[in-house]
Amino acid sequence: MPMSASFKDRLFPRIPQIQQHFQTPFHIYDESGIRETGAQLVKAFSGIPGFREFFAVKALPNREILKLMKEMGFGFDCSSIPEVILARELGARPEDIMFTSNNTSQEEFDFATQDGGCIMNLDDISLIEKVPHFPEMICFRYNPGPRRTGNVIIGNPEEAKYGVSHEQVVEAYRQAKERGATRFGLHTMVASNELDYTYIVETARMVLEVAEEVEAALGIKFEFVNIGGGFGIPYRPEQKTLDLARMSAEVTELFDGFRKRHGHAPAMFMESGRFMTGPHGALVTTAINSKDTYRRYIGVDACMSALMRPALYGAYHHIDVLGKDRDPKTEIYDVVGSLCENNDKFAVQRELQPIEDGDILVIHDSGAHGHAMGFQYNGRLRPKELMLRADGRVELIRRAETVEDYFATYDFEPSVLPAGA
Repeated sequence: MPMSASFKDRLFPRIPQIQQHFQTPFHIYDESGIRETGAQLVKAFSGIPGFREFFAVKALPNREILKLMKEMGFGFDCSSIPEVILARELGARPEDIMFTSNNTSQEEFDFATQDGGCIMNLDDISLIEKVPHFPEMICFRYNPGPRRTGNVIIGNPEEAKYGVSHEQVVEAYRQAKERGATRFGLHTMVASNELDYTYIVETARMVLEVAEEVEAALGIKFEFVNIGGGFGIPYRPEQKTLDLARMSAEVTELFDGFRKRHGHAPAMFMESGRFMTGPHGALVTTAINSKDTYRRYIGVDACMSALMRPALYGAYHHIDVLGKDRDPKTEIYDVVGSLCENNDKFAVQRELQPIEDGDILVIHDSGAHGHAMGFQYNGRLRPKELMLRADGRVELIRRAETVEDYFATYDFEPSVLPAGA
């Protein structure tokens, strides 16, 4: 179940007009779909006092997308200086920004603590002494290691570079108290694109159990626990959607149980990115070449600089051929870009309708980790981004990169370190 029927019904009839006005390739996002998903999340977890979504900015760092998140009352999960800048430019307050970084530099710590700071989520116990102005509120990212079976995509926790180990977690909060922290949160992130709702439920159970252990050891109370992101979307047509209703009911029950045992319970935060925007975006591209050698290839005017998930992960993205999407799929193609890399492919040996030069291809589910993961290798540049507004307008929300952009970093003041200096 890739693109929703609603998005498809509103988008596909407009694509020829959009293509004529803006030209391909482009990513296009669905404002209505994003807002509907946000409303579903809020409703699903309304039984947990203090629930809040912190949108993972890395998934789709576009100002207009982040404006939607702010309008829905969401915060921002940031892991770099530019992401914090984006959030602050939109008026995000310190409590609206969760700064979750790893291998954090002193420059990043200095920046994160400016303008009132943010919710500092430390990735390692060694970072406690490196925070220049230690905040009143502190959070640690917890890595369960062998205590938890890894999510199929993110891998086994004990192999991950992220987080404080179970053996370190109490000591981390003890040291934070010594540096002056008086308010506390707990975070974890152990799943990616998980469609089995029970894995998310067990993640919530895990962080609540760790919170109980730390509270008992140090006499502190957690204001929140952050169960991370990892809510999956069904990229393949045969996959089922994440059961949000059952998941939220069981997670809410866990928080209710914590409250009954202790007389209080932390708020619950999460940092969904893919779930919020992934299905509500598409990469639209035009077939410009066909090649018949050992395989049959369809070359398009986009390449993996616009969507690298298939090349990086072997990920599946559903493809429709505009105007032919109801026709029989009688051909087998590799759908490829123009990059000088053999893995520059959007689909490998995919059954599709017959494709001719000039046909428009719609590559589904590019709304997260699509444009954001782009790059400039081979001098291939990232495409424009558009928004299909709720009122039917189509708006340019980021222009395509230009050759001038590519050469902009050569515009600098000369700087030379003399020999022998």
